[in-house]
Amino acid sequence: MTLALALILDALLGEPDWAWRRWPHPAVLMGRLIAWADRRFNRGPSRRAAGVVVMAVLIPAAATLGWVIHLLPDFGVVEILVVAILLAQRSLVDHVRAVATALRRSLDEGKRVVARIVGRDTGPMRQAEVARAAIESAAENLSDGVIAPAFWYLVGGLPGLLVYKLANTADSMIGHMTPRHRQFGWAAARFDDLLNLIPSRLTGLLIALTSGWLDPAPVLRDARQHRSPNAGWPESVLGPVLNVALAGPRSYDGVMTDDPWVWPEGRRDPGPDDIDAACAALWRAWAGMLALALLAALV
Repeated sequence: MTLALALILDALLGEPDWAWRRWPHPAVLMGRLIAWADRRFNRGPSRRAAGVVVMAVLIPAAATLGWVIHLLPDFGVVEILVVAILLAQRSLVDHVRAVATALRRSLDEGKRVVARIVGRDTGPMRQAEVARAAIESAAENLSDGVIAPAFWYLVGGLPGLLVYKLANTADSMIGHMTPRHRQFGWAAARFDDLLNLIPSRLTGLLIALTSGWLDPAPVLRDARQHRSPNAGWPESVLGPVLNVALAGPRSYDGVMTDDPWVWPEGRRDPGPDDIDAACAALWRAWAGMLALALLAALV
């Protein structure tokens, strides 16, 4: 029931700017801690071992903090607030829908807004590529920002949720195949992959069931071809639900990739209306997760 209330609270309030102008968001605090560890320990000949030790220290610390908050004699009020803060449904939909709004104004505005939520090069994008980037970000972040945190809260309570958020934040900051982080971020990247194995597939299942897509064949075909072991699952469902081809070639730091298409049968010319349709699918999947939380409360 705590999770159900937190899901509803996040959907209603999202990320209130007035609060985070006064106090740092918990994810920001996690980011500062990981950035400090990166500066302090990412050096010397044994960077992979250093990264393993850092994660081996931070993960139990996150679990302990979650347990301490859980034990507060406040009837669970603080825990509900913390869970709601660490879910990102409302803010995700707002950021993705902003791309559609911007695209309707101009291509340049769309590229400027989509650059806030994707890491690929946005300069040479056309309208279809901007829309596709927004839809892919919606699918991946539904898993990382909503379903996975909710899943790990159901499995491990607040300790499980904080462990997931720490690992996911570490992966986003240091889990990269760059010269600086290839070794030091290895443990963060692998642990995040492990924690997302089940939630990413659950995300795809929720999108499918709440959108009426019941054919697993293209999902099984396309998900395993994605560059990520997990992001391909929600994308491989959202693509056919919208009838839009996702993934495919894109540019990072001026270098084009040759990634295969997800749902190559789909349209290659998505636009603002398709982004809005993706946001609607996000809300349907959110409702499915809420139903699971309520069912767990009854059981």
